[in-house]
Amino acid sequence: MPNTVKQSGEGPALQVTKPARAAELAELATGEGKTGVERWADLADVRVYGFDKALLVVRPSEMKSEHIAELVASAARDTGSIYNGMDASVRAAGNGCMVSLPGLDKTGIHVDDTAPVHPGPDILVVTDGSADRARLAKDLVSIRQAQIGE
Repeated sequence: MPNTVKQSGEGPALQVTKPARAAELAELATGEGKTGVERWADLADVRVYGFDKALLVVRPSEMKSEHIAELVASAARDTGSIYNGMDASVRAAGNGCMVSLPGLDKTGIHVDDTAPVHPGPDILVVTDGSADRARLAKDLVSIRQAQIGE
């Protein structure tokens, strides 16, 4: 079930524990903390690109610049829009992790909206849940998977 965008102390954010782990943007430490709360060995620094009704979260340190450009260009062509790419992070939140979503207000997705997350290798695609944006997310994940195979 998709999570809801929340307002955090650092701006809009979305709980993304399972998708972030699937995309390898968050890695659990071995064992558990003294309190039984999960500890994170690695939480990624990311860049968030906004489009109408979608956001693309990438981990630049693990991706070639031309691969990021290909994904951003594809999303821009499909949506007919693009907003500033901004640095953000995946960070610990309660028993999971969340990703900051700078620039969210320009995309048409808002705090308190439900936002499905589609993971791919080193990327997350956050959408408004519409069928056309779900297709965009699937396409971007497929492109990223092909990039990994190069």
